[in-house]
Amino acid sequence: MDLVSSVPRIPRAGETIFGHDFQTHAGGKGANQAVGVARLEYPVKMLGMVGRDAFGDQLRLQLKREGVDITEVSEVNAATGTATILVDDAGENSIVVSPGANLHLTPDVLRSRKEIFRHAGVVLAQLEIPLETVQCLAEICSELKLPLILDPAPAQALPNGELRGVTWLTPNETEAQFYTNGASSEEGVMAMLLQLGAKGIILKRGALGAVLFGEDRSLHRIPAPKVQAVDTTAAGDAFNAAFAVGLMNGDTPVESARFATVAAALSVTRSGAQPSLATKREVLMALERSIDGHVHSAEKNL
Repeated sequence: MDLVSSVPRIPRAGETIFGHDFQTHAGGKGANQAVGVARLEYPVKMLGMVGRDAFGDQLRLQLKREGVDITEVSEVNAATGTATILVDDAGENSIVVSPGANLHLTPDVLRSRKEIFRHAGVVLAQLEIPLETVQCLAEICSELKLPLILDPAPAQALPNGELRGVTWLTPNETEAQFYTNGASSEEGVMAMLLQLGAKGIILKRGALGAVLFGEDRSLHRIPAPKVQAVDTTAAGDAFNAAFAVGLMNGDTPVESARFATVAAALSVTRSGAQPSLATKREVLMALERSIDGHVHSAEKNL
C-alpha cells in the first residue's frame, strides 16, 4: 500500500515540513506492473504475498477489480508491504519501501508453483522480493525458455553473471549509476550492466525517453513525448508493463519500447501509482497524436 504525502520539497535529514495532502493508493512495483498490463487489455496473473490485514484485503480487491488474476496472491502472517512516498511540487519523489509479506515469497514458493509459469508468455519481476527468489525465477525462466523482464529496483548489490536468465534488465538512470559505480559514458554503462548477466538492457531516462541495447548489440534511442509531470511514481512500472504487452502483441523490442515510453509519459501526468496507469485506448490515441512518428536508432557495436 502506498502512503503518499504531497510536499513542497523533499525534507533534509532531521527536518520536519508541512505537506499539502495525504492519500493512500494500491501500489507495489509487481502489482503496478500487473495492473498496467490489465489496463492494456492483456491477460495477466500475479504471484505474490500480502498480510492478513486491512491493507492486504484492499490490495487483493483492487487487483481483482482491475482484472488481474489473483489466484496466486497468498495471505501470510506478516504485515502487508507498504511504501512511504513523498512527492514534491516538481513531481519528483522519494520512497521508503517496507517489504513485509513480500519477504515470504521464497524460492520454495516459486518451485512449488512452477507449473503456472508453463502457461506464461513473459514474466515481469522486480527487487521488492528477496534476491534469492529473483535468482530462482531467472533459473526457472531460463529452463522454460521464458522471457523475463526485470526491473532492478529498489537498487541493491547484484552478483555479476547471476542473472543470466534475465532477458531484459530495465534500470532507470539513478539505478544504472548505482550498478555501474557512476560510469560516465553510455557505452560504459551498458557494458557494466551486461556483466550482471542479462541478454538486453533498457535504460529508462524519464523525459528523455529510453535507450535500448538488444541482443544485436546496437543502441536504439527512443524519444518520449513532452508532458507536464505531476507525479513520477510508477512511471517505470508503466513502462515495463507496456513493453511486455508490446512484445506479446508481436511488436519488435524497439516498437515495444516506443509504446512503453508513451504509456510511461501518460502515467506521470496523474497522481498515484495504479491510478495513474494508462488504458490501451489512451496509449494508442497518444501514439496517433505524436508529432515525432519515428524511432531514432544509432547503430553502435559495443
